[in-house]
Amino acid sequence: MHQEIRLHGHLNDTIEFFATAAARDAFGCHFYDVAGDRLRFFSPGNELVLGPDGIRHRGNGGTFCEYMFGVDQPLADLAKGDVRNRLVLYGTTYRESGRLQFTDQTGGFQSYEQIFFRGNALTNYFFFLTGSVSGRLKEQQEGILRLLGKTLKRSNHVGEGEETELLDEIFGLLGHRSSFHLIKLIHKRHKAYQQAFHDLYFANKAIPDPDFETLGNQAERLKVDNYQQERVRIDVMYKNADNRRIVDEYKNILIGCHRRGKIDKLENARLTRLKTLSVRNKIPFALFYTLDEMLQYDHLVELEEQDYLSVTRQILEGIFLHESQIDASINQEDMIKLLFAKRRASENRDATFEQILLETGKACDEKIRDGADISLLEIFSSIVTYFDRFDNTSEQINKLAFMENIPISEEMIRSLLGNKKAFAELAPDLFETLFFSCVHQDKYLGRFGRRKIEKLQKGLIAIEDGRLTVQDLQRQLSAIADEERHYQVLLVHVKDRIRNFYSRYNTRAEQEALRAEVAQELSQKGLPGEDIPPGLFRDVVVHIKKEAVYLHNLLPDIVADRDIALREDFLANSGLDRFYVEELEREYFELNHLDLENLYQIRQGLSA
Repeated sequence: MHQEIRLHGHLNDTIEFFATAAARDAFGCHFYDVAGDRLRFFSPGNELVLGPDGIRHRGNGGTFCEYMFGVDQPLADLAKGDVRNRLVLYGTTYRESGRLQFTDQTGGFQSYEQIFFRGNALTNYFFFLTGSVSGRLKEQQEGILRLLGKTLKRSNHVGEGEETELLDEIFGLLGHRSSFHLIKLIHKRHKAYQQAFHDLYFANKAIPDPDFETLGNQAERLKVDNYQQERVRIDVMYKNADNRRIVDEYKNILIGCHRRGKIDKLENARLTRLKTLSVRNKIPFALFYTLDEMLQYDHLVELEEQDYLSVTRQILEGIFLHESQIDASINQEDMIKLLFAKRRASENRDATFEQILLETGKACDEKIRDGADISLLEIFSSIVTYFDRFDNTSEQINKLAFMENIPISEEMIRSLLGNKKAFAELAPDLFETLFFSCVHQDKYLGRFGRRKIEKLQKGLIAIEDGRLTVQDLQRQLSAIADEERHYQVLLVHVKDRIRNFYSRYNTRAEQEALRAEVAQELSQKGLPGEDIPPGLFRDVVVHIKKEAVYLHNLLPDIVADRDIALREDFLANSGLDRFYVEELEREYFELNHLDLENLYQIRQGLSA
């Protein structure tokens, strides 16, 4: 048994602290004093002073926090799935070999700005101890690492902010005469922003534009800078269970590739699928970009230069760089080739294309600086303008096709109309070929996404012909989006009803009774349920029946026989979205404790 004395206070309007002294006889000791505007915590040989601007420390101990976006994470920690927290011991550095080097130089000062910038944006811990370790300071630090390192780096109580439970874990490892001193710092402004974003995000899994604007105003009042806002938002979204699963699977695949020093075709296909899924789930790209950078994705892909990159180099480097003394204009054929090359690069997540473009821009600047005609920059700018139009159009169409709850505005439709007109100047059918053909061929395009894309494609043409207005198309697309939301709500609630209350739902009478009860339940929850369209309800019931047939009749045979043809036949003819079916398969494998590697191979059409 141990005792705890806890001191709580506010250093200013930004920093809040909790300081705890834990020992077998904690009530009999004094562990702090106040000197002017400084609060000092101490034990024999150790001292930690909270000042108005930061923390000064000497003695043993260190700092720890939960890992989040923006916190440097060694590869050794990244590769261990159970490591949750960053631990830094005073006077300790990494050698080139990757081993730690301990020194006696443990004193120092850290500003609060540094603490919450380099560490966790919300909560950081400092600690020191007496007993259980002895010798010079570097020997004490090494002893602390061996004694407490595993616990401090893996405890889930750190992220949950549960000091009592954390101290219970720690004190079980200490000697009888030891004491442990723990100081928790909380950034109150970041915490308030985090709570506001958390409540909005977990309520909707998407934040409407008006709410996001209100959130931005709150961040401005709280003086939370843009980088810390991004860190907090990414951290909240990552902690959503569905998002965490996608990111962790991506990370684990990439770590395995990093260890082997290459990415094969199967693994690259998995990574691409996860990236596609991340777009659907609105997972921030920064999470994947950080992993790609850390694990050197670009260096692991062993591919010869693709044909579209050769075309890009030929047009940009040939015309801009090597032929600057002749007519360097880009004709329509060249521009179309560049646009299709950009699309190929986007599909392959190939950063080399953008690197070529950056190199070209730099070379243009250098040539103009050395006296080349300014028209060179104008030509390059016209290419960049088309690429910006490509990015804008591709993003809007893909969001409409693959994401739910996307605002559909008249401004978006007008933007697409403007881009369509610009691309038509290069070739009449370029817009449809460049953007819609690849979306229609995407096997992950769902039923509602396909309807929205088809409505958009036909609607843009009708507006140009004068047969439809922008407002009409906006209403039509919004009606499909509303139906999609209603369908998803119904699917969740009908499945829940069937799972918990119904064993039969085949006859019309049974379905009508079920529809009435679901309508009542939705109304009680404040959701639209008074008038459930019979056709939409029947679609939901048929969906559930198909799902049951797949899980109970087809999937066991597909897994046992590796019957890829049967799986693809069901996906092609059932009308169920591939994203949804793949999630059912994953849950089936987890529930039955099957090896997910077999599922990956079936999906990719590979034999064992």
